[in-house]
Amino acid sequence: MTFSKLWQEIQGCTHCEALLPLPPRPVLQASAESRILIAAQAPGIRAHHSTTPFDDPSGDRLRAWLGVSRATFYTPTNFALVPMGFCYPGQGKTGDLPPRPECAPLWREPLLEQLQNVSLTLVIGQYAQAWHLPNSGKSVTERVQRWREFWPEILPLPHPSGRNNRWLKRHPWFEQEVVPTLQERIKTLLSAESHQ
Repeated sequence: MTFSKLWQEIQGCTHCEALLPLPPRPVLQASAESRILIAAQAPGIRAHHSTTPFDDPSGDRLRAWLGVSRATFYTPTNFALVPMGFCYPGQGKTGDLPPRPECAPLWREPLLEQLQNVSLTLVIGQYAQAWHLPNSGKSVTERVQRWREFWPEILPLPHPSGRNNRWLKRHPWFEQEVVPTLQERIKTLLSAESHQ
């Protein structure tokens, strides 16, 4: 199946319609030429309404970690934004519900097979890390602390949500060591892309 045909089918998916709190609306970004993959959890309510991934304060923090502008971030040949679940899963007691489990085997696996130019995968949060880095640790903190084991192809990240402000204060090494290394790699990859 071609990338464009697969993309069309993803956008029209209603597989989980009866299980979702709102009408299905896959929110993701990708191109067959994407160089960097960002694997996160699932779109939040704001992304559902705007149809733009990371169009919130979490996205602002993530872009700051990456050292890129909104325009660079939302250029699909630069970044593929492919969460574990493509539709807003609904609200739980302490935040959004987990991504729908049907999405990854149905759409995510064939989509990732199309992304042959990805040189770096950023894996955000527990659900994406459990999928991309199985048997690599019991917690997000443990995986992020061991980031050098996966570098430079994969980098586990905490979620950039404001809910993690306390985590960032307790782990200052993340913004002191990991973020500058990440920014340098992003700059190198995007520079290589612009000179091809």
